[in-house]
Amino acid sequence: MGELEDRDGAAPAGRRRRPATVREAKALAHPLRVRILRLCLHRELTNKEIADRLDTTPGTVLYHVRQLVDAGLLVAAPVRTGASGALEKPYRSTGETWWLSFDDTGDESGPTAEAPLAAFREELAEAGPESVRAFSRFALHLSDEDVAELDRRILAVLDEFVATDDQRRDRPLYSGLFVLHRPAES
Repeated sequence: MGELEDRDGAAPAGRRRRPATVREAKALAHPLRVRILRLCLHRELTNKEIADRLDTTPGTVLYHVRQLVDAGLLVAAPVRTGASGALEKPYRSTGETWWLSFDDTGDESGPTAEAPLAAFREELAEAGPESVRAFSRFALHLSDEDVAELDRRILAVLDEFVATDDQRRDRPLYSGLFVLHRPAES
């Protein structure tokens, strides 16, 4: 993935992709951290709420939350009063991960497709097969240049929707994943 531009040469809604820092890349290399970011993208959640949602311990979640906060991908929201009257510290995603490119992190321990794929498989399993609203499977013969062009064009469309998502918060939430891979037999 590289920097994407629309037809006029300007990035959608003023946003541009940028290379992920080593810290950001390492933070996104774990599927649980990817899931935490996804959960906190549209709702502010406390450590306990995240742990309950992911069926894991608050201590485990706290470790991963700290990694994400240190990388600037998750931020503490204002402290709030919970149902029991206790003060709670919720977190929210910054949404920056969409705008990161992982081509030039210079770090072998950075994210591969494994963490986001694992996180997506878990999310889809949790939602169930009836949650799928659109599905396309294809096989194409492409050069490296064709792959780069297909990726650029698909991301340009997605960038437009991501950049304006706040204008559609009253509509149902959908999640998706675009994956292009070489089959084992090729």
